[in-house]
Amino acid sequence: MSKAVTAQKFPYVLKGEKKKYYWCACGKSTNQPFCDGSHKGTDFSPIVVHNEKESNIAWCGCKATKNSPYCDGTHKKL
Repeated sequence: MSKAVTAQKFPYVLKGEKKKYYWCACGKSTNQPFCDGSHKGTDFSPIVVHNEKESNIAWCGCKATKNSPYCDGTHKKL
């Protein structure tokens, strides 16, 4: 499997809404942290999140988290 591109070495902390999100797993999207289809032709697929509450979400920006799609602090070790 290919290695994801590190989009940034800190999380994207955004206000979450009650809706469906498609988190970019490949790191190539120009609409980070969300998918724009740039993964086409790779081994990656976006992670689908059905968010049920309105609160801040720390989306992983380094794409190396063990808790996809959420930040787990792995970026501090890169």
